[in-house]
Amino acid sequence: MNIAYVYDAIYPYVSGGVEKRIYELAIRLATRGHQVHLYGMQFWEGEATFEKDGIWYHGVSLAKPFYTKGRRTLVQPISFAYRLGKKLRVREHDLIDCQNFPYIPSFAARWAARRTPLIITWHEVWGDYWYEYLGPVGIIGKFIEARTISLADGMIAVSPMTVHALREQGAPEDIACIPNGIDIQAIDAIEPSGRRSDIIFAGRLIKEKHPDLILRAIAILKRERPDLKAVFIGDGPERERLLEETKRLGLEDNVSFTGFLPTWEAVIGMMKSSSVFVLPSTREGFGIAALEAMGCGLPVVTVDHPQNAVNDLIRGGCGISCPLDPGALAGAIRSTLLNAHIIGQAGREKASAYDWEEIVDMIEEAYQSTISKVRSA
Repeated sequence: MNIAYVYDAIYPYVSGGVEKRIYELAIRLATRGHQVHLYGMQFWEGEATFEKDGIWYHGVSLAKPFYTKGRRTLVQPISFAYRLGKKLRVREHDLIDCQNFPYIPSFAARWAARRTPLIITWHEVWGDYWYEYLGPVGIIGKFIEARTISLADGMIAVSPMTVHALREQGAPEDIACIPNGIDIQAIDAIEPSGRRSDIIFAGRLIKEKHPDLILRAIAILKRERPDLKAVFIGDGPERERLLEETKRLGLEDNVSFTGFLPTWEAVIGMMKSSSVFVLPSTREGFGIAALEAMGCGLPVVTVDHPQNAVNDLIRGGCGISCPLDPGALAGAIRSTLLNAHIIGQAGREKASAYDWEEIVDMIEEAYQSTISKVRSA
């Protein structure tokens, strides 16, 4: 198959769960003999189009900031979508897999696809959260999201939570639920970092992930454990506010912010040198960082929220879910630290079932099914 992936950010130039999923699928599909193309913004220097490790990278437009004043900007997806349609029409693909967010590129992909089968992969569904995010104007976002559902010839959702949310929005029943995966063998081959910590967070520093809640929980725990250490891996619009909050709470000796690390191996090494992975997110379509932490043998602490799919991952004694409250989070971290080895073993066992090769088998089947459906229509 000749497969095109559409997402504005491309790994490893931008790090995130969606970017990592696309890369892991692409590298394995290319190994299996498929021709794979990635279309995104150009975060690299040099030629806009190049080939590496059997994958073709296409810089559709020059990189623009994702966020302005803490919210996703409209300029970036519109600019990307405008150029995307023209780029996609230049080449013939057997199938296009477009990620649902930030929605506008999905419409450009549908226009460019013509008779090419289009799959939209859904990582999360916002629904009424649009009103919380944008206020009354959120009705526009909710309308665009609902219209996006009708664009695709096939749909993939990364978690049961997302499948359920799509069906509540009127999506057809034949949604393929194909989760993210991990490479346990690669994780096992990585040595722990020399930088020891008790608590680790990895992800974008955005409000919805509530990294500030972790700081307030640490301030509580510090009363009984003055030497507690925490590491925040990642960057985002909340970084400066978090640095100020760290200083205000007197946590400069307890907390460090690394920014995005240069390699995935460096992230895994840091996880292996920690004790508990904490992700108090209220908007998580899957939680690949949590799954990777489980693969490292770390228990996961998260929060109980209807839009947080990490709760699906930690079922079966792989972590603790608590209310969105600093005291409750501190209690969950405390309890998890006391039982980290036992909980971590359960998580490690569960994570080993999410092998990328099995995920790719499912992806190939979904792609072939969609191609056959469109050709026979």
